[in-house]
Formats: sequence, structure tokens, C-alpha cells
Amino acid sequence: MTPDTATALDLARKVLRIEAAAILGLVDRLDGEFERALDLLFECRGRVIVTGMGKSGIICRKIAATLSSTGTSSFFLHPAEAIHGDLGAIRDDDVVLAASHSGETEELIRLIEAIRRIGARLIVVTGTPASTLGRAADVVLDCSIAEEACPMNLVPTASTTAALALGDALAMTLLVRKGFREEQFASLHPGGKLGKRLMRVEALMHSGDAAPRVALDAVMPDVIHEMSSKRLGMTCVVDADGRLAGVFTDGDLRRLMMKRPPNAVLALTAGHAMTPEPLTIRRDMLAVEAVRMMETHKVTSVVVVDARGLVEGVVHLHDLWPTQMF
Repeated sequence: MTPDTATALDLARKVLRIEAAAILGLVDRLDGEFERALDLLFECRGRVIVTGMGKSGIICRKIAATLSSTGTSSFFLHPAEAIHGDLGAIRDDDVVLAASHSGETEELIRLIEAIRRIGARLIVVTGTPASTLGRAADVVLDCSIAEEACPMNLVPTASTTAALALGDALAMTLLVRKGFREEQFASLHPGGKLGKRLMRVEALMHSGDAAPRVALDAVMPDVIHEMSSKRLGMTCVVDADGRLAGVFTDGDLRRLMMKRPPNAVLALTAGHAMTPEPLTIRRDMLAVEAVRMMETHKVTSVVVVDARGLVEGVVHLHDLWPTQMF
């Protein structure tokens, strides 16, 4: 390791320690003001409008996105655009969440009179609670830090990290206060890995002709053919009415072959060889819940049935885990 490399690593570690300390420093400062801010957000009948300039503005965009994704109608409003015609976006039933480390950001200060005239409530996240913005707020959240992680103590680093963490704390406590559930999260995240993780089983299962199934009296060659052609390593065994009677897997086949001569195995019917009363799920179960159940029971496929026990489909662990979901 060269001296320059050592210096770079030392500085990088120092940056991380300073930013970590900035977040930890918030913990003991959380008090009734945080609870008042949470009450304002919970009771808000309009939207939460998040605003800030520069680096704080970038953090505000993330806070607004997190609130929106967890059931709170929220958007970012650029303060400079607001004072040049976009004030119409603010209504009297909104809550404005403004972030400014100094508390003296000119564009935000110019918004105060308009916010008061409109009648919206104001929460300020700042490193200087006694600042102009802090004094004007309905609720002020102390987000002060000991130092920036910048070697010159100039570039917003620890201050923006702390503001982001405080925004996350607000969003997560609000999520719990509202009773926001996985089902609601799924409806707001239909795409990407999160979307697939929270999709319903019915959207991922192999159904219709793609779901392997054989009758109770099907002979083993037909059972093996069904498993092979559907490529799920198993088949459902159904009665005359289409109700699930059991399952037969490639693991069951291997165990039979170890115990009996091949001709004896091939002479068996599905009803004689199946595992009765297998694990089943309903089509409206979340994919993430199905994964937990399959891992708990150590199975790779599970049958989806309706209230009458009729087979609706089969879902395989590969449809859910790992790369598609996480």
C-alpha cells in the first residue's frame, strides 16, 4: 500500500465516522418536537410539500419520494420556482417540510409569508433552530452537527446525511402510525424487484395447461412424463372432481427407486405413490409470504388451491427467489 493510498483510505474512514456520528447525534435530540411534527404529518388532509435548495433540495427530493412510496401524498417543490409562479401548488390543508442547514436560505425565507397567507403548516429541518426559518416554523427539528465530513468543513456532507436520516425517521414512524401494510406497498410498487417481491401469487403461478397434474389412477410413466414436460420437478395429483389429493415430486421418485426395483416403481399409480395433504396456499397470498412458507417447510414448489380445494396453479421457488425478487 502506497502512502497516497493509505492517506486516501484514512480520509475515507474519517468521512464515514463523521457522517455516522452525525446520525447518532440525532438520537438523543429527538423529543416532543419530533412527535409534534409526526402529528402534523399524520393529521395532514392535503399533501406534504418538501422543499429545499441546493444539496438540501436533493435530500428533500428523496424524502418526498419516500413519503409518497409509503402512502403519504407528497412531492418536491423547488423554492426558487415557487417564488416565481409555482406557489399555486401549496394549499391551506398542506404541510410544508423545509430543509435548510443554515436556516437562512433566502429562497425559503421568501416563502414564509406566502405559506402563512395560504394557511399551510410549516415544519423546518435545520442545523440552526434559532435561525429565521426555525423561528418561523410551527415545528422545528434540530438537525445540527459537530462538523462536516469535508476536510475544509464546507461541502454539505454530514449535514445532508443527518437530514436524510431524520427524513427517513419521520417517514417510517408515519408509516407505522398510519398502519401502512405490505399490500399497500405492493400496489405502489408494481415494477422492479420490490414489485415482484410484493406481487400476489396469482400473478406468478403456473396455471392452466402449465400447471402439472395427473389423475389418481395415472401410471408412473405418465406421472414422470407430466413432471418432465412441465419442468417444475413435481406434479399435482387430483381426484375426479379436480380437487387436490396429493403431490408427487422428483424427490419422491428418487426415493422410490432406491427402495424398489424399477419395474415395481413403474407399475405404481399416482395415488399409491403420492404424498397426501401437501402444503397449499391461496392465490391472493403475497409472493414474499409464499417464499417464507416454502423456506420454513423446505419445499421448492407449492400448490395454489381455491376454497373448494380445486387446483388453480403451482408456484415454484425459482419464480420468486432470489434474483427476481431481491
